[in-house]
Amino acid sequence: MRRAATGFWFVAVGAAAALTHATVFGLTKPLVWPELANALGFGVAFFVSFTGHRRLSFRDAGTSVSQSLVRFAATALAGFAVNEAVFVLLLRVLHWPSWPALIGALLVAAGQTFLLSRFWAFRR
Repeated sequence: MRRAATGFWFVAVGAAAALTHATVFGLTKPLVWPELANALGFGVAFFVSFTGHRRLSFRDAGTSVSQSLVRFAATALAGFAVNEAVFVLLLRVLHWPSWPALIGALLVAAGQTFLLSRFWAFRR
């Protein structure tokens, strides 16, 4: 039961963070390079993601808030590095439109973020 709840909340929080990321991306993309809009979206979504995961997905974490924050920041930055690399590959090398490239990049990074969050950042 606990795994099901963790999975449910991880998906719900991840969806909220992805929606935040996409909203910021959409609002800033007309003003800056798509890669920068992606980074800005990540920066805002980071706070949605950390708060939601700490309070919902991994509420029984065996780490302090500050320890989780430092670990999650490292996890999120690793996820963003993968996100940005996939985004640039899809956008600039494979010439995908920016929205499908963003969605593809978010999906690839989500799996990595879950594993690092579950087994390290919010270790039980």
